[in-house]
Amino acid sequence: MNGSIPTENGSVSSDRDGSALIFLGTGCSSAVPNTLCLIQQSETPCYVCSQSLSIPPERNPNYRGNTSLLIDYCQSDGKHKYIQIDVGKTFREQVLRWFTLHKIPQVDSIILTHEHADAVLGLDDIRCVQPFSPSNDIDPTPIFVSQYAMDSLAVKFPYLVQKKLKEGQEVRRVAQLDWRVIEEDCEKPFVASDLSVTPLPVMHGEDYVCLGFLFGEKSRVAYISDVSRFPPSTEYVISKSGGGQLDLLILDTLYKTGSHNTHLCFPQTLDTIKRLSPKRALLIGMTHEFDHHKDNEFLEEWSKREGIPVKLAHDGLRVPIDL
Repeated sequence: MNGSIPTENGSVSSDRDGSALIFLGTGCSSAVPNTLCLIQQSETPCYVCSQSLSIPPERNPNYRGNTSLLIDYCQSDGKHKYIQIDVGKTFREQVLRWFTLHKIPQVDSIILTHEHADAVLGLDDIRCVQPFSPSNDIDPTPIFVSQYAMDSLAVKFPYLVQKKLKEGQEVRRVAQLDWRVIEEDCEKPFVASDLSVTPLPVMHGEDYVCLGFLFGEKSRVAYISDVSRFPPSTEYVISKSGGGQLDLLILDTLYKTGSHNTHLCFPQTLDTIKRLSPKRALLIGMTHEFDHHKDNEFLEEWSKREGIPVKLAHDGLRVPIDL
């Protein structure tokens, strides 16, 4: 793409001044293309997944990594801080593809929505965006997690969580992380790289609490990647009829039809958008059931009818926004 930047309307931009949101991944946990569609092809191959064999991912909005967002936060002095939300299984690929395109030099802090594989299994690769030091003599990257996620990650990644080496243990180069526990409470904001962020507890299945996040003073943005139901206190904070209208809602939509026990699907996602009434919305977390072009044509008509602009996001999308 010769260094051009894909923007929300499909055009390209060279404007790197100001804050922006960069969608590193917009797919489900298994990502798109779906592997089975490629290795067990039927007489009528899956159109969305088959595209991946002929169209480079950077020109294919149906190619989707694990859901992840990078906040490029431009401060009042013009300095940029880079805040990563989730570090899933496809993180290294996303760095190679989108950090290089958008000229992202580092990650200044990390926020995790939860501790499932599609949100955390790239944590080992954080070292690839940190300064090189074989002895780990670098400043650790702050990482904000719930207590539940912290307890789980201490088991999954003990070598990333331990405070000091045991006697006789070899020094090995690993990602250096400064673990900071946040509360699952809409009234307990925290600060990541000078940006105030409010946790938004949501249900990701009835037995599991996941976090979305609300941020931005000049523009109110809510990022909710894994949700099946909104507790009333969370919905109040982000609804036009409650805590105030969102400028941008980034919301989960897994399947095109039907329902799912741990995620919103397209019908419920659109109902939620009507209920919350943001100024605009971008959808993430899609499976291969979604065709970016065809479904955005449907959403264009839906948006005109309902008065709320809604689109499917895509990997590599950069959305300038005043935070």
